[in-house]
Amino acid sequence: MNHDKSKNSLINWELVSVNPNDKNWSWGSLFCFWGINIQSIIAFSLISSLYLVYELNILLVFIGCLAGSFLIYLFANLIGTPSQKHGIPFTVLLRTSFGIKGAKYFSLIRGLVGIFMFGIQTYFLSKAISYLIRILIFSYDDTLLDQDIFLIFLLGLNIIDFVSLFLAVILQIYLFSKSHKFNQLFINFSAIIVYMGMLSFFFIIILYEYEYVTQAFKNLFVYKDIFNKDSLGPIISVAATIFTYFSITLINYGDFTRYVKNKRELKKGNLSLLLNLVIFSFLAVFIVLGSDVILNKNLESIERILTNPTDIIAKFDNILITTVVLFFIFFASSSTNLIANYIPTQNSLLNFIPNKLNIKSVGIIIAIFGLVIGALWLTLLSQIGALSFIDTFACFFGPFFGIIVIDYYLIQKKDLINKDIFSSDENGAYFYSNGWHYKAVYSLIIGFIFAAATIWNENLMHLQSYSWIIGMFISSLTYYLLASR
Repeated sequence: MNHDKSKNSLINWELVSVNPNDKNWSWGSLFCFWGINIQSIIAFSLISSLYLVYELNILLVFIGCLAGSFLIYLFANLIGTPSQKHGIPFTVLLRTSFGIKGAKYFSLIRGLVGIFMFGIQTYFLSKAISYLIRILIFSYDDTLLDQDIFLIFLLGLNIIDFVSLFLAVILQIYLFSKSHKFNQLFINFSAIIVYMGMLSFFFIIILYEYEYVTQAFKNLFVYKDIFNKDSLGPIISVAATIFTYFSITLINYGDFTRYVKNKRELKKGNLSLLLNLVIFSFLAVFIVLGSDVILNKNLESIERILTNPTDIIAKFDNILITTVVLFFIFFASSSTNLIANYIPTQNSLLNFIPNKLNIKSVGIIIAIFGLVIGALWLTLLSQIGALSFIDTFACFFGPFFGIIVIDYYLIQKKDLINKDIFSSDENGAYFYSNGWHYKAVYSLIIGFIFAAATIWNENLMHLQSYSWIIGMFISSLTYYLLASR
């Protein structure tokens, strides 16, 4: 390899600094980004459970949710600003802290978590498609599903499930590997269409049982005993839960803020997270509560309040409602998969072999792994506790955040040398020690040990909700003490 090729080996046109003319994300785009972050089945069930299932004062839950989301807002400003200013994604920004070679390998950790979760999310997304296929077959001939071909299972899946999984993978790869401009349109469309769907069900419930539902909603609000010392614990717990949910997207937030017009739009967009939380919480709680009122009147008995959208529509036993809800679930799940799993994985792989891979070839790699992981999830991966290992790898995210923020704001003084970020020249600012910045690596490992201890040490498991913050604090402090000398 000659000298010129060596210097350009870190360049990939999907990773280079965004042209200022292409920075067209406004605060509205970030509103949609945070919208689809929360518009998932997991978030719907989580928010509904916090308000309705656990014996907590609803106003305490609301305060805790706002506190957790405000902390995300502050951290999002910190991690989003460098990428917005310099137009680079997380994997490239990582080069400034860990060295050009260190970032190449450590960014794969984010890709590993992303590709595994992409496969799991795709499996659940395929269930929505399989339900739609079954509804279509049943509507055509209600005896077809009893045929032998549909009763043969492999890895817990029959032919409809496999076809649905394949369609879910292919459709997502086709949509997500077009361009960042198309992804922006998809994010905006998904956020709007899902909110429209939730609003539609909100009005349906209002019109169906206005008096009973509104009275049940009013009964939730209890104002007594809010401001006392016993309230602090529940507020912190709820805040930690909300923070943990959103923290998965914090580390790679720069993958999206690199397209934001300016810092003012970035801050306004991040503030819209709180607005999204208020809107989504209101609609989710009202829909769950209204559905519970209707189901209790129409069914002989219902054991518990249902907070999962798929459980709710199953109880309604209405093909039209089921089809429409599955349509919205598809957009909510796929768009969440895009920002939380696909884009981070794509950029991690591109950063690993910048001059060999492109978004099409990376899409094929993600498709293959996603298909295998999705097929093995039900009977193998979910049974062996694979999520615990993924949670362990995710313990690197807090330390990554702490090191990047300390390095950018306190060590680099917000001044990055763009040409050296994409150069493997030994005299480059980010070549460090043969491409590795060992102070950052050491700080990362120390923070990871503390964070992972909350998962594997039985005596510390009660701190698992705070593992991200623990890892961030330990790594950032360690790195500052080492790098500031």
